Amino acid sequence: MTPQVGLNVVCPLLPGQLEPVRALLADIGSRPGDNEVMPFGRVPGIHFARLLVLDEAVDLAGAPLPAQLLLMADLDGPVEARLSELVEHAGAGMDALFGHCQGYPAAADGASRLAFLRAHSIAADAFYTNTIGRTAGQVRDEARLRDAIEDHLDGCPELRARPAQEIRAAIREHVSARPDLAWALAPAVERDLAWRLRRLIWLGALPLLALLVAVALLPLTLLALAAFVVVLRLHELRDQVAHERPSPEHIEALAAIEDHGPQNQFSAVGFVKPGPFRRWTARLVLFLTNYGAHHLFAHANLAGVKTIHFARWVALDGRRRMIFASNYDGSVESYMDDFIDKVWWGLNATFSNGAGYPRTDFLLFHGSRDELTFKNFLRVHQVPTQVWYSAYDRLTCLNVERNARIRAGLHGSMSAAESARWLALL
Repeated sequence: MTPQVGLNVVCPLLPGQLEPVRALLADIGSRPGDNEVMPFGRVPGIHFARLLVLDEAVDLAGAPLPAQLLLMADLDGPVEARLSELVEHAGAGMDALFGHCQGYPAAADGASRLAFLRAHSIAADAFYTNTIGRTAGQVRDEARLRDAIEDHLDGCPELRARPAQEIRAAIREHVSARPDLAWALAPAVERDLAWRLRRLIWLGALPLLALLVAVALLPLTLLALAAFVVVLRLHELRDQVAHERPSPEHIEALAAIEDHGPQNQFSAVGFVKPGPFRRWTARLVLFLTNYGAHHLFAHANLAGVKTIHFARWVALDGRRRMIFASNYDGSVESYMDDFIDKVWWGLNATFSNGAGYPRTDFLLFHGSRDELTFKNFLRVHQVPTQVWYSAYDRLTCLNVERNARIRAGLHGSMSAAESARWLALL
């Protein structure tokens, strides 16, 4: 089992190239899966991908930042294999896009294109996967399996009148008789034994190590914790809260690329509050977020939120800015409400290190509970995602999980009650 990985390629644009790149992205965005520049749909291991540009900006100290092109993708690992496939399928089409970026080779070939992407790739501070180990191919195949089973049941209406165990046996027989579906009779291996052992080790190792160090250095631990709380509180009392509202034009631009199906994308960029304390706090919080995403919330549930396919935090511009990018189900309003209602403390811990965030108390409290200010903050910092690709754009997280359970139900024996519950998934 190879876990999914996040690709984050950040490329400063050459002067004067912002508008030509926007025009090119508009064309790619009309056919994100099959175009001649970045044909994401031709790479089987891509779950989601996006291309977007960030305008020229000025940081909190007044220093200029160039316009930048970002390529972000959620991939089946290993990342090197997916990068090679992307370069192979894109070919010279990459030149039309990345040729607008600083440092792109003048006479590019496959090797130099791959080297450019590698050189501009940066790791995410935190990366969340809905279900670790579930490949894009598996998601599509299990959706196809469900459709085939339902078609079979629709074509044999008399079958539905039989006892649940007999219906299940008939479905298993139908699946085994079809060469294109027989793979489903073998259990999916998403999180194998080796991964589960590593997870158990890491799940216990980090807290245990932290506890041992804290106990061994108890006086220093208490002093450091007290100092952190005091310094944090002083920063919070001085923080400036932004009360800016998104303009109608900005909302219109965002709305134009939302709600075209059951899935949506979200990209938001903002500056980290100035000073080493906030930068250090942000890194610590995101380290713990990444730990939780890999070891606590590895299967279809992020602390009660079950609508996120992938999400990540990535530092930009020498950690002066952060970008948060996610792929989720439902409307942006329901997405924000989900977080406010269920994981408000997580929102505060991560987003409160951003300049202008609603005032928090002791990092975790209040903040996003000021709902209107929080929602305005997010929408103001949200940027349009000019190109967005999904390998299974008609499937919600619930659909994906249900399809996996349908496949799992083809294996082993079941009682009458268990068979009835399984059939209810169809």
